Amino acid sequence: MTMDHDEIRNALQAMRARDLPTHGGRTLAYVYDSGLASADAIGREALAAFASTNGLDPTAFPSLLQMENDLVGIAGRLVDAPDGFAGVVTSGGTESILLAVLAARDARPDVAAPRMVLPTTAHAAFHKAAHWLRVEPVLVDVDPATKRADPAAMAAAIDDRTVLVVASAPSYAHGVIDPVEPIAAAAAAAGVRCHVDACIGGWVLPHLRDSEAGQLPWTFGVEGVTSLSLDLHKYAYTPKGVSVLLHASAELRRTHLFASARWPGYTMLNTTAQSTKSGGPVAAAWAVVHHIGADRYTSLARDARQATLDLATAVDGIPGLSVAAAPDSTLLALVTDDSCDVFTISDEMLERGWFVQPQMRFRDLPATLHLTFSAATAASSDLIATDLADATAAARAAGPAALPAELVAMASAIDPATLDEATFTGLLAAAGLAGGDGELVLPERMAPVNALLDALPPELREVLLLGVVDRLARPTPPR
Repeated sequence: MTMDHDEIRNALQAMRARDLPTHGGRTLAYVYDSGLASADAIGREALAAFASTNGLDPTAFPSLLQMENDLVGIAGRLVDAPDGFAGVVTSGGTESILLAVLAARDARPDVAAPRMVLPTTAHAAFHKAAHWLRVEPVLVDVDPATKRADPAAMAAAIDDRTVLVVASAPSYAHGVIDPVEPIAAAAAAAGVRCHVDACIGGWVLPHLRDSEAGQLPWTFGVEGVTSLSLDLHKYAYTPKGVSVLLHASAELRRTHLFASARWPGYTMLNTTAQSTKSGGPVAAAWAVVHHIGADRYTSLARDARQATLDLATAVDGIPGLSVAAAPDSTLLALVTDDSCDVFTISDEMLERGWFVQPQMRFRDLPATLHLTFSAATAASSDLIATDLADATAAARAAGPAALPAELVAMASAIDPATLDEATFTGLLAAAGLAGGDGELVLPERMAPVNALLDALPPELREVLLLGVVDRLARPTPPR
């Protein structure tokens, strides 16, 4: 069935109506809003103009290579990259991290069973890289008060199989900068690469240096840092699909480059995981970065930072709620006391028009409520604080999400390795998440579901959520 332009526009608008808002500062995770309509407009224009170009062959589309080299250069200057540094533009932070792990692994062919040392707060993308690339993750607990990586424990975890050591600037979960200096020094002493994941902080922290005298060092200016990732589609406020992976030298980058002439077609040459890749996101990023400029990025960063600090101060006056760790950047993590839970507060905030992200417990780290502040959020700081106080009061009045003992027992008895469709369907039914024909039905309020998942081991949580994704991602029935 064909559709005319108006039908397509109406259908897209109807589908989009169910999504979270990407502008206005009310979605405090996933999206980043500069509040600058002109930046959005030039980004969309460039995205459309270069959407059909292909970054596979830089000789066919030299404009893309020129823009990529320019973006890499700007990023490098932000993070004190040394002379001779090299980098690539990727599709996002996860691809940047995958390539950093790949480069570290393949630089050490002498290590048969490679490992990487991670603080428990390192982004889950490192676990994806570990799984895909068969690099064993060695997890090191963070300081329970500051939520920062423990340098002594990290150093002690390095052995002769370690190919990479990781630190965050800042960590996504708690918004704190790890002590990169001693971690990188320990890695360098052992002859091991050190990657700093600055995907979320790389384009905002440098613009806060002048106003944040106590900012922990984390860039290439720290001896021993060999690679660093930073996303442009976060605090550079570009359209989605652009990150940068930087290496201290071209030699360090070489082991994630790929070439194959072992077939009768064109010789495949890749700098990233992708072969064909639209030039749209690169062009959009180039346009937005040059439109906003360094001075305005500093202003936007300070706005987002001030909003973060303002809400952290406001939280001190909200009964039942506290800051999990003093924020170093523009991310804030909140914890509750026994009178309520973060999952109910999340539901209450959504009813008030705010999306805040519940994060589940891991090891000794409690469940938290995550808020990402962008420049567009700053104007609403007071309203967020008021609504958060009201949402927490409502959550305290309701009490922590109740979990039927029999449902917890049923879920806990599941073996993640042997979960089948019938057992999963039965669990959905017991949890009230199955419709009349057994299809998955998500409730409007997710607190009971999230509280159940929070009570389960991470391995079981993963399997159950993959089951949810599997049920959601099914072909649309023919009309």
